[in-house]
Amino acid sequence: MQTITQTISQEIQARADQVEAAVRLLDEGATVPFIARYRKEVTGGLDDIQLRHLEERLVYLRDLNERRAAVLASIEEQGKLTPDLRAALEGADTKQRLEDLYLPYKPKRRTKAQIAREAGLEPLADGLLADPTQDPGLLAAAYVDAGKGVADVAAALEGARQILMERFAEDPELTGRLRDRLWEEGVLAAKVVDGKEQEGNKFSDYFDYREAIAKVPSHRALALFRGRNVGVLNLDLIPGEGEEPDLPYRALIAARFGLRHQGRAADDWLAETVRKTWRIKLLTRLDLDLKGRVMEAAEAEAIRVFGLNLKALLLAAPAGRLPTLGLDPGLRTGVKVAIVDATGRVAATDTIYPHQPKNQWDASIARLALLCAAHQVRLISIGNGTASRETDKLARELIKRHPDLGLRSLVVSEAGASVYSASEFASKELPDLDVSLRGAVSIARRLQDPLAELVKIEPKAIGVGQYQHDVNQGRLARTLEAVVEDCVNAVGVDLNTASVPLLTQVSGLNRGLAEHIVAFREANGAFTNRKRLMAVPRFGDKAFQLSAGFLRVPDGDEPLDASAVHPEAYPVVRRICERAGKGIRDLIGDVATLRRLEPKDFIDESFGLPTVQDILSELQKPGRDPRPEFKAAEFKEGVETLKDLEPGMILEGAVTNVTNFGAFVDIGVHQDGLVHISMLADRFVKDPHEVVKSGDLVKVKVLEVDLPRKRIALSMRLSEPTPQRAEAGAGERPERTAPRRDQPRQGEQARRPRDDRRAPTQRQPLEQQQPPANSAFAAAFEKAKKG
Repeated sequence: MQTITQTISQEIQARADQVEAAVRLLDEGATVPFIARYRKEVTGGLDDIQLRHLEERLVYLRDLNERRAAVLASIEEQGKLTPDLRAALEGADTKQRLEDLYLPYKPKRRTKAQIAREAGLEPLADGLLADPTQDPGLLAAAYVDAGKGVADVAAALEGARQILMERFAEDPELTGRLRDRLWEEGVLAAKVVDGKEQEGNKFSDYFDYREAIAKVPSHRALALFRGRNVGVLNLDLIPGEGEEPDLPYRALIAARFGLRHQGRAADDWLAETVRKTWRIKLLTRLDLDLKGRVMEAAEAEAIRVFGLNLKALLLAAPAGRLPTLGLDPGLRTGVKVAIVDATGRVAATDTIYPHQPKNQWDASIARLALLCAAHQVRLISIGNGTASRETDKLARELIKRHPDLGLRSLVVSEAGASVYSASEFASKELPDLDVSLRGAVSIARRLQDPLAELVKIEPKAIGVGQYQHDVNQGRLARTLEAVVEDCVNAVGVDLNTASVPLLTQVSGLNRGLAEHIVAFREANGAFTNRKRLMAVPRFGDKAFQLSAGFLRVPDGDEPLDASAVHPEAYPVVRRICERAGKGIRDLIGDVATLRRLEPKDFIDESFGLPTVQDILSELQKPGRDPRPEFKAAEFKEGVETLKDLEPGMILEGAVTNVTNFGAFVDIGVHQDGLVHISMLADRFVKDPHEVVKSGDLVKVKVLEVDLPRKRIALSMRLSEPTPQRAEAGAGERPERTAPRRDQPRQGEQARRPRDDRRAPTQRQPLEQQQPPANSAFAAAFEKAKKG
């Protein structure tokens, strides 16, 4: 049996001693960001990706070992633990394999086979299995005993069959072979439930659907299971193609127990026993196993995609510390206005009514101009929900009429703003502010610093995943929390401005410590150095060790506290200063001097080469932000609705979501367009994340616009010929050459149209399709709807 260390070291391609060191640090309470950044010498340089995999597998393998011990103890207590069985159990490398081996010994309710054994029918079963030349009826007659519940020959034979069926079905080697074959050859088939055609129309693509189970992609699998769960689809696993797909599986069972049909007296009876074993016992169980495997893989992929999109969104470029005007667009209810200062504090709020029905356009511009002048606003952040383009036009008019204000306006994603507004934290952070105005505050702040604002929102509500309500919620939460933690610690946190939710994500801190830090800061003023943290109630040495390197104190009395250099390494920096002949303030940022130094000259027993190299790099650009430079998409003037779009237009847009089948792009018309995976580049693309990520600014060509369905087909292959618009008479639909797609379940998205993006589904894998040059391309993809 491989040890946990050996297994993980092979999976992450690291040495056993590296894994052992990382496990030891995790067991001591260290976090992945801390280990990856400040314990490189200990782990031999394992990165955060390797460490995250290690952490996840460590939990799984320890659970497996715990279950293994329980199984061994149970079988040993029954007196049935043979050396071979022990070896097999100790060699089981998955929970499924372990349970297959345990199944024959697992305590269970009284089965038909057990009742038959109690009635003394096991010798009959053994006799017919061992010698099929015996006549089943004649042999069974000797076992008829009304007192034991065996009323006649038929009852005796049925009891014997139940014994053999259970024996065959609980053979672990046979079960494993059958499972593997069914995975390779099985077909997942869906049919609409009678009478559900109208109600389940959004799943119409699956009313008569078949696909090899091993090839069903994640987004399609999740759609199928959703259709089944809401009672619209029946979902079956067919063993294979052909008129008798069961035959190869029955043959495997027969071969395993040395059965061959040779016309002997018991051969028909044994063949029927094999058939019933397969259909009643094994296929039923394997159906559940393999559907579970498909669902698990689909969940894992959906969670992976969600994590990638969330990471890209959290690490989007910040506009910086500038006074910002936030506008939460609306028509009848007005545009909610909030101004925040350079630190994100609310300076003013208001509501204006520039749009229908009040149409107070000029008055709204005048009011905004006064507010911007009074608070020295430099940026205008506009939410991308209903009336965003109308409100964007209002902002542009404001800028045009008042050039002296030096304003710049940008449209940002307001995904999750409504969730934040109604949250407990928002009510504590902005207790005197109406819920509707809190959304405008969030919109303003997320332009200044997306990461700092989005950590206040539950990751699932940010709306950059697919089918997130259909996956394992515990696993999803753990993955997304890890993504948030990694992003926060990669950027670092300003100790004097960070909110409780932001501090909570810092290595070594929890919500309680974060609340104590904020309370201490409010009572005693800004932190002047990291050491001051030790005065915070309940803040101990361990918390300081794990968190200090990720907390920044700009303009404090210790220059290094504004950098990612850990306080434990400050003595190394002092030695570097001595060698350079400069004070720390003069040395920071002196790239020429720092590059002349030899890292190996500063290695000691505590700090090796990787740490010294990190220190020298950090001193060159202390506190550097890993996020990209801030840029914003420039939407084309005059292109504001779907009706303004024409095939062939080249537009700039921002990627809002990336799925396994392509990327959604906001081009400023209230409805994101889809760049199918085949249109992302002039080469084969296996994973769209290789080409784009959420937040990227891209140039796209409009291929087609489907006004009735509000679908836009885009291409990043700008040299792609523009398809000709298909002609269709009134009330007619252009011919469809691609299958339709199901629509997402109602109520799955957050408040606004772009709050969530769902993966469409289809009969053939999208990666095998080329989009046709007509309206069928747009028809192939269903856009997410407002929940």
